[in-house]
Amino acid sequence: MGTRSLAIATACTLLFTGTAAADSPRIDRGIVQEGLDEIVRTAAQGVQLRVTDGRTRFTARSGTAGLRDPRPVPANGRFRAGSTTKSFTSAVVLQLAGEGEVDLDAPVTRHLPGLVDDRITVRQLLQHTSGLFNYTDALDFDPPGFEPIRYRHWEPEELVALATSRPLESEPGTRWRYSNTGYVVLGLLIEKITGQDYAEAVSQRVLRPLRLVDTTFPGDSPDVHGPHARSYGLVDGRPTDTTRWNTTVFWAAGDVVSTTKDLDTFYNALLGGVLLAPEQQRELTRTTAVSPGYGLGLFLDQVSCGATIIGHTGSVPGFSSYAYSSPDRKVRAEFSATTGLGTGDPTGAYFRVLDEIFC
Repeated sequence: MGTRSLAIATACTLLFTGTAAADSPRIDRGIVQEGLDEIVRTAAQGVQLRVTDGRTRFTARSGTAGLRDPRPVPANGRFRAGSTTKSFTSAVVLQLAGEGEVDLDAPVTRHLPGLVDDRITVRQLLQHTSGLFNYTDALDFDPPGFEPIRYRHWEPEELVALATSRPLESEPGTRWRYSNTGYVVLGLLIEKITGQDYAEAVSQRVLRPLRLVDTTFPGDSPDVHGPHARSYGLVDGRPTDTTRWNTTVFWAAGDVVSTTKDLDTFYNALLGGVLLAPEQQRELTRTTAVSPGYGLGLFLDQVSCGATIIGHTGSVPGFSSYAYSSPDRKVRAEFSATTGLGTGDPTGAYFRVLDEIFC
């Protein structure tokens, strides 16, 4: 184990040591369960949730593992966690900044000449203010439209080219707009500087030191390995299993497969200063007037009572997820839903669950 890995492992031992106390009455588990049940009734095949409230932890779930599988959703099953990948990508870029390999306020073309507009900085890519067109807006991810390309391999440069074939949507640094393109560029930046494959760089710097054994970047492998629930959609009016597909279409912006436990470990470590040097830790959650609700790979949101929650959401074909924490990390929640055949609106239930946990 290298010096970095040993330091992270030691910090994690201190961060996660503790024994469970008696259940806290603050969170009404009945309300949480009712919310999860409503999400399943309206839209999802199955959902799972992990909650940490101080030293109390519990899991909840609803629905089944599949249309013809009556077993409950695995309590710590694996799932496609989508854009939570961006937090992993950001963590590695900020580590490289701490090592003097990356200047956040320098043009990314210093390392990747000719790839994007020369004015776009690394920070602007991290905070979604680059002005780059979001390449996923040019693709169809509804089940019928996605079916023809669901097993296609994409090179990162192809994804960037989809974006750069369009004009900038705004001058760099002047407007916040969520863009997967920026994080694909950051994946290429990681590869250029480290000389490693993106997934290997993240594994070496984050997964292995934190012992995230159930987190993978599957790339061309269409399967979700290990216990997991399945997702569905309608194609030509018929129920179709949408669980399997090639995730290179998202790569460093949304490739990850994980579990609620692993995401809890990762975000607790990331927000707790385990992965980053102090200067980069401060940059992680720093917002600006242009980017008031997003730091560098993290959303800074609010629930209805005004409490701040920090983390990331994820949405890819067949799967929706989130991982959120209170700023002091005492309250944390990780959630995954697999898409079902319902056509209702789960939004109200989704926010009621968040409010019950964090308010």
